[in-house]
Amino acid sequence: MVEAAGYLAHFFYAFASVFIIVNPVEATMVFISLTPGASARERARLSFRAASVAYLVALLFALTGDMVLRFFGTTVDSLRVAGGILLFLMAIDMLKAKPRRKVTDAEMADANDREDVSIFPLATPLLTGPGAITTVIVLMGTASGPAEKGVVLLALTTTFAAAYLILRSSMYVSRILGVTGILVMTRIMGLLLGAIAVNFVAVGAWNIYSEMAGLS
Repeated sequence: MVEAAGYLAHFFYAFASVFIIVNPVEATMVFISLTPGASARERARLSFRAASVAYLVALLFALTGDMVLRFFGTTVDSLRVAGGILLFLMAIDMLKAKPRRKVTDAEMADANDREDVSIFPLATPLLTGPGAITTVIVLMGTASGPAEKGVVLLALTTTFAAAYLILRSSMYVSRILGVTGILVMTRIMGLLLGAIAVNFVAVGAWNIYSEMAGLS
């Protein structure tokens, strides 16, 4: 029972970490702006494709993150510190309710000329950008054993299933929350993301120090 509770707590931590950085609620504003004349059926198709591709990209880095780190001769704790700083900067923008520059003005202009925006810019970099990729690599790299890694993968799957449902219901989300409601939720998620970022940096820095000082 205690072990099951530990896995459940780890699932919610992993889910919250990934969901907050993906932030599909905020993504609905971009999604609506890129699909002004689309039918409900077309929006559902674009939502499914965007969430599926974003999930596959995140899953790829989750499964190959250790190999990527070894290839570049770095550790998960170094990525933890660097990723924590990146997430903290994003959190500051979210707290100010400023759009996170996942998609630049040039990319948005290019996207407006595309018939299918599901892969770019929706799937990447909007849903799965540098912050999300860093987060899943760190979560998988710090998971102890196959069971915890499975929990992280389950949290990843749940996140993008929720992202699909939220994007598909983007018009309803926009009507219910409005711009103000979405920005309030963004600020709340920014506060939580800031706490996660500080934890990343603190744990990563302590582990690096412990290894260099021979404490571990």
